[in-house]
Amino acid sequence: MPKAYDYDLRCKVIEAIELNGMKRCEASELFGISRNTIHQWFQLKAETGDVKPKPTEHRGHSHKITDWETFRAFVAEHPDKTQVEMAELWQDDISDRTISRALQQLGFTRKKRLMVTESEMNKSEQISVSI
Repeated sequence: MPKAYDYDLRCKVIEAIELNGMKRCEASELFGISRNTIHQWFQLKAETGDVKPKPTEHRGHSHKITDWETFRAFVAEHPDKTQVEMAELWQDDISDRTISRALQQLGFTRKKRLMVTESEMNKSEQISVSI
């Protein structure tokens, strides 16, 4: 959803039309907004008495994990579980994708090995020796 125009701009446009007698189409060109937007602002002012933008509802996924300390302790308690198993063990009904997002938020990665394996080290050593 696009961001709402600033309240200051809305006030300037309404003031230019009401107090200065500017036509809506002139204000539209001067301020670089559509006439439909100006019309909607006048309707909003008639309904609410002000041109403040309406509050928007939160878009996106639901935030089911809100207590991050509890979740961090839960992860420390079950470090060997998969995301699906963690989702089943969590106190609320959540998906494994929610667990995945929460783990990312805490900085956990899916990669388990921090060092390369010995066989990969041998391959890189063989390449450097043959060059």
